[in-house]
Amino acid sequence: MVLRKIQRTSSGTFFVCLPKDWAERSGLDRGSVISVSETSDGRLIIDTEYDVEPSPQTAVIKSTSRLEREIIEKYLLGYDAIQVEAKKRISLSDRERVKQTSSRLVGLEIIEEDYSKIVMQCLLEPSAFPPERILRREYSIASGMHRDAVTALVEGDVHLAKNIVARDNEVDRLYFLLVRILRTVIQNPRLSEKLGILPIDCLDYRLAASLVESIADRSVQIAEKSIQLGGAKTAEELSQLILKLHGVVYEAHENALRAMFSRDVSLAQSVSAEREKVAALIQEVEKAVHGQPVEFAPHVLAVISSMSRIYDHSVDIADLVMPKPV
Repeated sequence: MVLRKIQRTSSGTFFVCLPKDWAERSGLDRGSVISVSETSDGRLIIDTEYDVEPSPQTAVIKSTSRLEREIIEKYLLGYDAIQVEAKKRISLSDRERVKQTSSRLVGLEIIEEDYSKIVMQCLLEPSAFPPERILRREYSIASGMHRDAVTALVEGDVHLAKNIVARDNEVDRLYFLLVRILRTVIQNPRLSEKLGILPIDCLDYRLAASLVESIADRSVQIAEKSIQLGGAKTAEELSQLILKLHGVVYEAHENALRAMFSRDVSLAQSVSAEREKVAALIQEVEKAVHGQPVEFAPHVLAVISSMSRIYDHSVDIADLVMPKPV
């Protein structure tokens, strides 16, 4: 840290001297032009390259067994182009892996391909994707999956259950997109201002997005149990208990996300206050399960475990809520 005293001219203008070492490293001299911009929290940003477009970043990876993971890693790190190379020829199976992976990542398109090289480019404009909007969309899909998963269970709707499993891919796409945008925001103060999100808030968004993605995963687990039951419907009494538990859990993650977007601390606290009620309902369902057929009971117990975890995720999201800044 370098401290400087504020100076003032006779005409009333304030000024401060820049550190000499920094100015020389940045190539500044008498008459050089820099930009000075104010952030929403009152800080000033001095930029020597305000009129310079950032050069595209390209990542080169080899065609290996970790191909899918490396493509996703480079996408999340914010690379503009990802190039897959092979010494001789990229196999048909690896080409298919590249295409499937790129289809899972929003904005990543194959723009060039030959026998030994595949080039993907991210065509996204980060400023067009506010993190809050992405998180809202991710949650909208995940909450719908949770609701439909319970419906598929109590009604024995295998077709609906399979549809829920398919929807999980879209949640993953939005999660990866949000992580990429948040990483870009942290590295680019100007983008942070444009999107209206402070870098310090990015961690909360990342955690919330991960928890929402987990809610979707738990909903898939519930749907898979419905598929394994082969369309068998639950008994009326048990169905009513499951629906009652579902109602409390569903309301919990709805309130948690609403509290996060509005910074409503009291609403967030109400989510944690439901813990005893959820525990009591789980006990009721577990008692009712004991009277079910042996081949049926384990699946229902697994469903209840998933719903319990969804409630835990809701509490974790609520814990991220901070008071509105004064």
